[in-house]
Amino acid sequence: MILFLLFIVAPIAELYTIIQMSGAIGFFNTLGLMIAVGFIGSWLVKREGLRVWRRFNEAVAQGKIPTKEMIDGVLILGAGALLLTPGFLSDVFGLLMLFPVTRAFFRTYLMRRAKKGGMFFSTGFGSSSSQGRQRGGFTSGDFIDTDAEEPRGELE
Repeated sequence: MILFLLFIVAPIAELYTIIQMSGAIGFFNTLGLMIAVGFIGSWLVKREGLRVWRRFNEAVAQGKIPTKEMIDGVLILGAGALLLTPGFLSDVFGLLMLFPVTRAFFRTYLMRRAKKGGMFFSTGFGSSSSQGRQRGGFTSGDFIDTDAEEPRGELE
C-alpha cells in the first residue's frame, strides 16, 4: 500500500499541482520556481547537514551515542532527495524535514516507531521474529565470532 502511494498517487498529485500552479502563474514562472527551490534546497541541505555532522562529532567525542544526530542526518538526506525531486508537494515535505523546528516532529515520530519495533524496513539482522530466523536473520543475542587474517603474498 505504501509503495502504491509512493509510485502512483504521489506523482499524480505532483503533476496535478504543477499543472495548477502553471495555470495560475504561467509555465515559465512555475519552471523557474521549481529550479529556484531546487538550488535553495541544495544549499540548505548542505548547511544543515554540516551542522548535524558537527553535532554528531561532538557527541562521539563526548562518548555519547549520537542517536538524535543520526536520525537528523537521515531526515536531512530525505529532505534533500525531496527538494531535488520536481514538484511542489515534495518540496513542502522536504522543507518541513529540513528546518530544525519542524524536523523535531519527524524525529519524534521515527524514534517512537523505532522503540515500538515498527521501522519502515528491515535488513534481516536483529530481527526477533520467527520469519527472520527462517530467512537466515539473526535474533537479539545471536552473534558471529570471526577471526581476521592479513592476506599473504600477492593477490590472486
